[in-house]
Amino acid sequence: MNTLKTAFLLTALTLFLIFIGAYFGGRNGMILAFIVAAGMNFFSYFYSDKLALSMYRAQPVTREQLPRVYQIVERILPRMALPMPKIYVIPSDSPNAFATGRNPNHAAVAVTQGILNLLNDEELEGVLAHELGHVRNRDILTSSIAATLAGAITLLAQTARFASIFGGGNRDGRRGMDGGGIFMLILAPIAATLIQLAVSRSREYEADATGAHVTGNPYALASALQKLDAYSKRLPMQASPSTAHLFIVAPFISGASFANLFSTHPPMARRIERLTGRAPM
Repeated sequence: MNTLKTAFLLTALTLFLIFIGAYFGGRNGMILAFIVAAGMNFFSYFYSDKLALSMYRAQPVTREQLPRVYQIVERILPRMALPMPKIYVIPSDSPNAFATGRNPNHAAVAVTQGILNLLNDEELEGVLAHELGHVRNRDILTSSIAATLAGAITLLAQTARFASIFGGGNRDGRRGMDGGGIFMLILAPIAATLIQLAVSRSREYEADATGAHVTGNPYALASALQKLDAYSKRLPMQASPSTAHLFIVAPFISGASFANLFSTHPPMARRIERLTGRAPM
């Protein structure tokens, strides 16, 4: 199922890129968009994890530098039948974590300095089991590809916007943009985000369930999520909207409002309720 979802995501976002290219540039625009999409797919598959890690200045750490995390991960891995991922630390006081990579043999788990300072060992084990759940469930490739292609669609829409402002014309040769062009500029990033969200929201529930099952302690993960939700709002992490879905706590998530329609994660209260069987206090 995850393989089919990955194929759907790649196909949908690629077709959308081509559609935008055809709308703004006709046949030549469609061809250019197809070439860009093919290049992005190749780049996404092999290098999206490195891009995500470099965006947040994540640094690889050894067992000697971070024995606490290595010991927890090594305790979890046999229960999931996974190889050892690379471990990274993000120099940020905002507590968060994410996993990336194209498959379990090329996986990486990144944690912020803030999460290491905030959580106790049981809570950190729940978080790391959640992230390794993404690895076992083969979510990390889809999430990484979604981040790269969603960013590409948004960039293409912004490029078209600036082209129209600084001398571009619409399809009839007139300067400026018609209503359809304006609609496309609004629709492009929203459509990319919604396609991305259709995949990532359900996967957070699955990773939570995996983490709770593997550790045998859903309350520790629920406690960690509650802490992360509270502290990440006090110390918000500066992140790109196209990669926000990678994190265990979305950097731009807010309370129950219209913004939740575009949230990359389910409501935190709902995640905690599913783990513990009751709503958080």
